[in-house]
Amino acid sequence: MPDFQDQSLTPVNRLSLPLTGVRVLDATHIVAGPFCSQILADMGAEVIKIERPRTGDLARGRQPFIGDDDTGRVSSRFLGVNRNKKSVTLDLRNAVCKEAFETLVANSDVLLDNWGPGAFRRLELGYDRLSEINPRLIYAEITGYGDGEGARGPYSDWPANNLAIQAMSGWMEVTGDPGGRPQAVGDNIGDSVPGVWTALGIVLALETRRRTGVGQHVDVAMYDCMASHLVSNMNAYQATGHTGDYTHGRTRQASLGPGLVFEAADGYVIMAGVRSPQRLAAMWELVGRSDLPEQDERYLEQFPDADFVFEQVIPAIEEWSSQRPKWEVAGKLTEIGFSMGVTQSISDLANCPQLAARGMYVDTDDTIGGTFRSLATPIRLTGCEPAAVGAPPTLGQHNAEVLCTLGGLTAEQLAELEAEGAV
Repeated sequence: MPDFQDQSLTPVNRLSLPLTGVRVLDATHIVAGPFCSQILADMGAEVIKIERPRTGDLARGRQPFIGDDDTGRVSSRFLGVNRNKKSVTLDLRNAVCKEAFETLVANSDVLLDNWGPGAFRRLELGYDRLSEINPRLIYAEITGYGDGEGARGPYSDWPANNLAIQAMSGWMEVTGDPGGRPQAVGDNIGDSVPGVWTALGIVLALETRRRTGVGQHVDVAMYDCMASHLVSNMNAYQATGHTGDYTHGRTRQASLGPGLVFEAADGYVIMAGVRSPQRLAAMWELVGRSDLPEQDERYLEQFPDADFVFEQVIPAIEEWSSQRPKWEVAGKLTEIGFSMGVTQSISDLANCPQLAARGMYVDTDDTIGGTFRSLATPIRLTGCEPAAVGAPPTLGQHNAEVLCTLGGLTAEQLAELEAEGAV
């Protein structure tokens, strides 16, 4: 086996990105599918976004918008998950467009779809037909509850979105204030988490194809993906038989394991992880209350009674922490050995020196004369060349480039389709 360890990976001889040479047809919209295909694009894949004529990806019409009447407006939601892609418009109900799409399938490695269960089958483009066109094709389908042959359940025909999936998968039941109503996590994790799993599924299917030469259907259910991330709650249920009912007492008790939240002068700080007697003793010394463990040994226990923590421990810490900035509080407790966190706003995250140092901000052309900052794919392949930073495409921007080459259309056919409004 060749020894690659002695090669110096300078900018001149860095490795190509892992998906270089992989072509992906991205027939998706909104968040889950585009989030997945953006990961693939950032890792080097050629991603061709297949959109409806005139309207395109539904996210193009979703607020908030950037721009004004003079420059034009573009959706920030669209910009944030569609960099490094090409855009082609096709009405797949049109016979010529459908033929061009099938030619694209024959010349591609992956087709990604999140239009809902049976959407492509109704166009007579189910996996049985797609695999006839291209036996090496990886067809990745994201649906709410799964749509694979032999793996359909009672909910498989239900439509789904972020909030519905957060509720169904148990996330809303374990989130929120004690004694309050179930509450959603404040971002589209019901979409983005399945997007990550689908990207992994595609890469795994590509590896299988590399070994066997055969493609396959990658069947991803948003419900499955989100349920799988409640691993700690599910494991606890298997051990105890308790569901962790959403009640005040149980929520208070459960919160002691993950961490303690207390107030600083300008926000909140969380203490997570192991709270050993030695660290707790050092903490009480730091906050000027070394007398407390002498009065009650529970001040040195990692998991004391919930009421004792909320009524005695946290107020005692807050006598000290509430007089100091949150970063100072977190820093001093980190020095003692605690795993600390500071609650940050979206504004904090958008201006974070740590994220900047990690290269987690990507600035691209916003297609209307300015720039747009989005978050990078958080995978650092230190031996590879940097990911591209191409602007998200305007609707149909690459019709001629793609359809008159990979799609097999002539310039005259494309002009006729444009006149008909089919592209």
